[in-house]
Amino acid sequence: MNEARGKFISLEGGEGAGKSTLLAGLREYIEQRGIALVQTREPGGTAVGEAVRAIVLDPAQHGLAAETELLLMFASRAQLVRELIEPALSAGQWVLCDRYADASYAYQGGGRGQPIARIAELERWACAGVKPDLTLLLDLPVATGRARAAGRGDADRIEVEADAFFERVRTSYRERAAAEPDRFRVIDASQSPAAVLQAAMRELAVLVGASPA
Repeated sequence: MNEARGKFISLEGGEGAGKSTLLAGLREYIEQRGIALVQTREPGGTAVGEAVRAIVLDPAQHGLAAETELLLMFASRAQLVRELIEPALSAGQWVLCDRYADASYAYQGGGRGQPIARIAELERWACAGVKPDLTLLLDLPVATGRARAAGRGDADRIEVEADAFFERVRTSYRERAAAEPDRFRVIDASQSPAAVLQAAMRELAVLVGASPA
């Protein structure tokens, strides 16, 4: 094992869970401890990934097949792993990522009904064994999250889906968290942003080896 290798942290959750707010707080927490950090997002994070993101989230692409969406997500992910995540980790930097492979199990698997075995095979190929050391799952009721998201402006192609879609997404996330308790930490995202940040920092403190305060 390379002890100088950086740590990989991913944030997951449904719509309106507060990932963007939490990301800012976690970035400050990590950097204040003198840790070199790379922050990125999915889909996106590279020129190729951002181009994919524009297609996948474009409301005009209403005819996009579930299989196409799944492959596009992993195309973006494959590029992100090779261009940014793995080089950063190998250089001893930490990586903080807004969504990663778990999102495909939740959204394209649970939400779209794509076979889990197919997603797992794509993960093995595209992610090349790169997996988060810690995944923070921001969990809250679908109705609460959608009410929050409604105030953010125009909805993208995925945000316009029905409540039933997001209930399946939430169920899939919770099932993955239950199946991998060593990696996942589930945080009640219905709390205030400050309380969510404190809960997340307590989990990060284990990796950082410092007080969460």
